[in-house]
Amino acid sequence: MSRAAAPFEQEALSYLDALYRTGLRMMRSEADAEDLVQETYIRAFRFRHHFTPGTNLEAWLFRILTNTFINAYRRKQDQPQTTELDDVEENTLHRRMTEAGADPPEPEQVVLDSVVEGQTREALEELPEHFRTVVLLDAEGFACKEIAEMLDIPIGTVMSRLHRGRKFLQRRLYDLARDRGIVAAKATPRPEGA
Repeated sequence: MSRAAAPFEQEALSYLDALYRTGLRMMRSEADAEDLVQETYIRAFRFRHHFTPGTNLEAWLFRILTNTFINAYRRKQDQPQTTELDDVEENTLHRRMTEAGADPPEPEQVVLDSVVEGQTREALEELPEHFRTVVLLDAEGFACKEIAEMLDIPIGTVMSRLHRGRKFLQRRLYDLARDRGIVAAKATPRPEGA
């Protein structure tokens, strides 16, 4: 590794967790998210000469991640749907092993977290892909201008997709809460549509 490459690679790798978190939300599978992030870094390192030093490396990496996701999503649409269960046990075992070192959470908190996380994930999965991508990038803390640059779309389109995506999630989560008896339908009206 050359001296010039080391700082670039070191800074690029500092965004690994954030890229993986977003990749996991996009791909909905640990293995697919790992593949997406790996492909992102392969492309980033291969095309690092296109990166302009002094600009936002994080935004550049997220743009690569997003473009790679969109390309994979389009390819997947052209292929028949399959399900692989070969690695389910391995992932479950790995997760339990990594969690074994931590203090065990309270049982009530585990149940509540899994319900809320599951409902949020369901709502995100129902969100159309172009809205979901914008909402996820916003959740990662990117400004509308940065998201527009990453996705190569006008800032107004980002703002519109973000607004509509949030409204969709708000209505969907309200419906889930109402169905589970968390909110009373008469006491709290359903959020309006966008």
